[in-house]
Amino acid sequence: MLRPRFTQGLYWSILNIIGFDFQGLVGHMSDEGRVVTAKLPPELVTRMDEIADRLDRSKSWIVREAVSDWLAEEQRRYELTLEALEDIDAGRTFSHEEVRIMAEKLKRDTRKAKARKAA
Repeated sequence: MLRPRFTQGLYWSILNIIGFDFQGLVGHMSDEGRVVTAKLPPELVTRMDEIADRLDRSKSWIVREAVSDWLAEEQRRYELTLEALEDIDAGRTFSHEEVRIMAEKLKRDTRKAKARKAA
């Protein structure tokens, strides 16, 4: 995306004309959260730049979204692990032989379904 190049003075003049409160924005942003630094591989940053331009969003927004989604998924995994441990403690488990039999049945059913589809 091509963006016009402004000299710093002209840029600040335009911001003043439209009544943009940069200092207020910076002050507000610093109250919203903390800055976290991460070192990322160049190809990941390049992809992030491309997506930020396409979505017209900042890289900070993309990072916040990605971290938020990852944390939610990690919490879901943690809760599933706790449920699984409760099942084990309650004796709700399968023996190795039961799992092997279920896997074989699933394999046979899948082959039959593929054969019916091909016919």
